[in-house]
Amino acid sequence: MSKAPPVSISCRDLTLRFPVYGVDAKSLKKHLANITVGGKLGQHHGSTEVTALSHLNLELRAGDRLGLIGHNGSGKTTLLRALSGAYEPDEGQIEVEGRIAPLLDLGLGIDPSATGYDNIRLRGRIAGLSSKDIEEKMGEIAEFTGLGPFLAMPVKTYSAGMQARLAFAAATAVEADVLLMDEWIAVGDADFQKLAHKRLLKLVERAGILVLASHDLDLLRLYCNKVMRLEGGVASAVTDIRKLDELLAA
Repeated sequence: MSKAPPVSISCRDLTLRFPVYGVDAKSLKKHLANITVGGKLGQHHGSTEVTALSHLNLELRAGDRLGLIGHNGSGKTTLLRALSGAYEPDEGQIEVEGRIAPLLDLGLGIDPSATGYDNIRLRGRIAGLSSKDIEEKMGEIAEFTGLGPFLAMPVKTYSAGMQARLAFAAATAVEADVLLMDEWIAVGDADFQKLAHKRLLKLVERAGILVLASHDLDLLRLYCNKVMRLEGGVASAVTDIRKLDELLAA
């Protein structure tokens, strides 16, 4: 019997900074809450920068289901993107063992001029699937979308709901060791949302590690066993989800 590959996330003193151009620091301070990376404004090497994450430490192993809480701009999405490999640390390091599935932007890689089928192939390649893997999954993905003959048509002819169903079906057709989610995904009409919920649950169950950022505390209590709070790019220690109320009150 083959041994399961190791699954882990390790962040040591992870620090991420984003330079800010074309705006003076005083006016930026007034509008910092509107900056998507959040964090704290400061000077680094003589230029104005936002520190989106500051000396963050995190250790997760197989079976961990981590909920991320914090206000908009606190650093949750930045952390998820860093874990996905989209951002390189300015200081410290990130080590992720296992296949990563970042469900952060369903619209990523969708080409409006291409057909639904071709978009499934494109999204699959972005997710790291081989052409063979994609073709093997094509029938299941196509059936799940419920789009039938529309899959042979350009996506620009789709309604917003149809595009969302296509993107969701393609994005969740992966096998992930590490699943990264920015809010629980709810797309389509009521019937499709029920199907989508079941599909997400299966994906979560198969994943070794889940990191879910959400403002829905009941959702976090339901699906997570650990929680970490981010505020201005500074992270709390990881604690048991049963201490969520204490963490919020701190």
